[in-house]
Amino acid sequence: MIIVGFLIVLKSEWMLHNFGRIGFFDQHLGAEGGTRLGYKLIGVFVIFIGFLVFTNMINGLLLWVFSPMFRFQGV
Repeated sequence: MIIVGFLIVLKSEWMLHNFGRIGFFDQHLGAEGGTRLGYKLIGVFVIFIGFLVFTNMINGLLLWVFSPMFRFQGV
């Protein structure tokens, strides 16, 4: 996952030419560079998740994110 994320960040221009523009990113992140920045943000997110999986810290993050849903179950 870390290598894939790094390649997404490194080759964002290639991804733009092969997969095209993403309207959401162009609208919210800028006129010309929005899609490139969006691809880079996706790559950084994949790298972050990859490091969490690699260091076995993903469970703590998932418990922290979903703990409000489990707190109100009334078990």
